[in-house]
Amino acid sequence: MEQHNVTGTRTSVLVLDKPMAPPTWALLQRELLAANSAACRRFFDYYFDERGYLKCVPRWGGDDGPDDAIENLTDWPVLYALGGDDDLLAMCIRAWEGHLRQYTEAKTTEVPFARDGMYYKEFPTMCDWLHNGESMSVFNLLGLAGLGGLGSDYAEGFAKRVRRYAGFYMGEDPGAPNYDPERRIIRSMFNGSRGPMLRKATAVDWAGDPLEVENRFVLLHGERNYAEMLAHFEEYNDVAGDHPLNMGATSLILNAYMLSGEAKYREWLLGYCDAWLKRMQANGGIIPSNVGLDGTLGGECGGKWWGGVYGWGFTVTVPQTGEKAHRNLVHWGYRGFGNAILVSGDMRYVDAWGAMLDQINGQMRVIDGVPCYPHMYGDDGWYHYRPDRYLHGALDLYYWSMREQDRARVADDPWVRFLHGESPGYPHEALRADFETIRSRVQEGITKEMLTPDTRLSDNPNPYNPATVGTLVRLMLGGLPTGNAAFPLQARVRYFDPQRRRAGLPLGVAALVEQMDATSATVMLVNLDPTRAKSVVIQGGGYGEHRILDAEIDRRTLPVNGTWCTVRLAAGCGGRVTLRMARYGAQPRLDLPWD
Repeated sequence: MEQHNVTGTRTSVLVLDKPMAPPTWALLQRELLAANSAACRRFFDYYFDERGYLKCVPRWGGDDGPDDAIENLTDWPVLYALGGDDDLLAMCIRAWEGHLRQYTEAKTTEVPFARDGMYYKEFPTMCDWLHNGESMSVFNLLGLAGLGGLGSDYAEGFAKRVRRYAGFYMGEDPGAPNYDPERRIIRSMFNGSRGPMLRKATAVDWAGDPLEVENRFVLLHGERNYAEMLAHFEEYNDVAGDHPLNMGATSLILNAYMLSGEAKYREWLLGYCDAWLKRMQANGGIIPSNVGLDGTLGGECGGKWWGGVYGWGFTVTVPQTGEKAHRNLVHWGYRGFGNAILVSGDMRYVDAWGAMLDQINGQMRVIDGVPCYPHMYGDDGWYHYRPDRYLHGALDLYYWSMREQDRARVADDPWVRFLHGESPGYPHEALRADFETIRSRVQEGITKEMLTPDTRLSDNPNPYNPATVGTLVRLMLGGLPTGNAAFPLQARVRYFDPQRRRAGLPLGVAALVEQMDATSATVMLVNLDPTRAKSVVIQGGGYGEHRILDAEIDRRTLPVNGTWCTVRLAAGCGGRVTLRMARYGAQPRLDLPWD
């Protein structure tokens, strides 16, 4: 039997026809997909109404704003793309459409940029990319369903939004002058559909309008009244200029590129990330946390490259305790570099970030007999020494490069050890633990929560979101969990069901990525259905960015030379497929294989 691959190359359908007793990991995997889907359905019915509105008091704020409302569905698009139930996608779409209406209707009285609506042009009016990322955590991953999977009617509106959102950061919307193309900077770390904030931010900008707290609301950040909410953000002032957090915006541009294939999006993405590489080089290898409007390091913070909100030196006071909190978020930059790697395969981004990690950890001091490593930098140099090394992004670096020097930083990671044959029990242990996570979230949230819509804030349900997909992403896809920051799915493989014409494994099929290196991946596939054959499409990469050269089954090698291949599993059968790959050998797209 033959098929035409997306490249036009003719390739054989791979066949697994050896009977296989269901492995424990496969049974656990299918049950975990089912348990996730059922728990998400129950969560949605409890917290959302028929319009898709969250049953809460909608507010603007860094503690409990619009971003937290849709963040309650973090990982649901990924769960669907793994093979979760069909209605997960429908719930995501209903919640997203309701979210846009709910927070466009919601207005502030004291916060100037949200008085006409917290959303404008279906996007946050103005905020930082910690919160903007949470706002986009569902929408930016809807593309995993494929445009065909979204349906023709919805896909058209989806595509318009993708382009509009990217346009806010590419100078295409004169009402949102966020980007300076000459200096390749996003002009403020506080930005959105109404443009950048170029003044000092105030506590009200962050905390939102006054509200009654005592005896009504439960604030997850621990404040006991509105005065403490203001005090929480009292020092959150220096927002003008570029910040590594803004690299979260590259995901919007990446989405537009994967949708359209237009070169302008790829050029913007690589140009912006390369500008950050140059800033690192100019700063002795350390990524600066403030870049002035004139392009100079620390230009909006008195020349201090470590300055700014969420910068290297951002240590603030916790109002309810008086203790110091260290809130350095520059590490978001590495995920922006990951977006650049997705379209280029260029390992310069890995080299730069890895060298920075090594340089920081090279500042180690022995304190009370314990090696400690810095996590902050201020006027007096490195500080906030802790026993754990500064390793933000280290696992991602190894995933991208597959090099031994990058593996060394994460050699003790249980998943990495499993991929190298050193922790064979990891799949069973990790999958079993996820059942308890789902149970506890449903119990503590839906079962025990006593809040009502007029006493619930948007972030109160966040801890109870039952979607638990990190282990599944690692084991099924050989991939990295996306988290709540709107970053794309980075995976070695993905699966599609050709019979139901949708993303995800077919019903009754389980998959385990057993091994990965720079040129190959070995996947165990099992058909748990003892009476019916199943077919599954395996794609190279989360978005077809890895070219599959050939596939080996039972010592037979069959040519593929494309971004996907089809495996037919006889009833109750399974086996290993080793895919030889040219990683980052194709450009990522949102298409389904048959599109």
